[in-house]
Amino acid sequence: MKSFASDNYAGVLPEMMEALTKANTQHARSYGADEITARTVSKFREIFDADVDVYFVFNGTGANLLSISSATHSYNAVLCADTSHIYNDESSAPETFTGCRFFPLKANDDGKLDVATIQERLIRKGDVHYPQTAMLSITQATEYGTVYTPEEIRAIADVTRQNGLYLHMDGSRFFNAAASLGCELKDISGKAGVDILSLGGTKAGMMFGEAVVVFNKELSKHIAYKHKQIIQLASKTRFIAAQFEAMLENDLWRKTATHANNMATMLRSALEQNSKINITRPTQANAIFAEIPREWYEPLQEHYPFYVWKDSTHEVRLMCAWDTKEEEINNFITALNAL
Repeated sequence: MKSFASDNYAGVLPEMMEALTKANTQHARSYGADEITARTVSKFREIFDADVDVYFVFNGTGANLLSISSATHSYNAVLCADTSHIYNDESSAPETFTGCRFFPLKANDDGKLDVATIQERLIRKGDVHYPQTAMLSITQATEYGTVYTPEEIRAIADVTRQNGLYLHMDGSRFFNAAASLGCELKDISGKAGVDILSLGGTKAGMMFGEAVVVFNKELSKHIAYKHKQIIQLASKTRFIAAQFEAMLENDLWRKTATHANNMATMLRSALEQNSKINITRPTQANAIFAEIPREWYEPLQEHYPFYVWKDSTHEVRLMCAWDTKEEEINNFITALNAL
């Protein structure tokens, strides 16, 4: 059974299986001291056109915790969108592991943070009675499947830089965002002023693993120790690195992310033909948000699971993945229209 619930539900790209098999032929040094990891880090530096440091982790929560903890102390605060994953979907892990206070800022209708909203929350600097803001985190693509442009990121980076903050990007669907914009990975990360990036691999088609990409060398001082402290240093790092090497080779990420985005566009176009459906957000990456009749939930989810995003308004989220097929979209629309 295929699903529109999440790109996490999808299987693993054949190229990832091949990369894992190749990495499994011989013994190799552990904890990232192997040749595959070294080669992959070099590939990252080439792709991002910067002397980045790269730390491979098991999962997205780990990537965000490592990124945030590298830039903060327990008396600090982190600003993020009220829709963000780190605020809503990582339990209390960010607060527990970093000790920081997380302040949610009101996202606009597209799920993005505006410069004015950020500036309004930069208050009480130097006040010992108030947690001191050290970092701003934005999500690319956002939780609503929308995409920050390079210009928007640079504008936000200007604010963080002027106020002595670090800019973190939660990029669990970073590849989808870059494919949507038709840009290079560097254009919406380091070159746009991002200090540290949580780069998603699992949602893009890897079996497991994410990467933390450090652009600001100030954050490299302690991050290796944090990597171990938060239990994200894999002994067999090469199996994460090998998948990223394959993902970056010949822009495989762009091919697969573009397909997922195109399937979402196709699904949205079909949904728009039904007068009982209200599309609620722009479709810029691989997600569609729509309001559908409540009584459709169960019959549709018997064959095509999806997430109910906001039950009070009957808003649901439909996700496409690297392996979504036109036939599956057509079957879903047929089932939906029959209702």
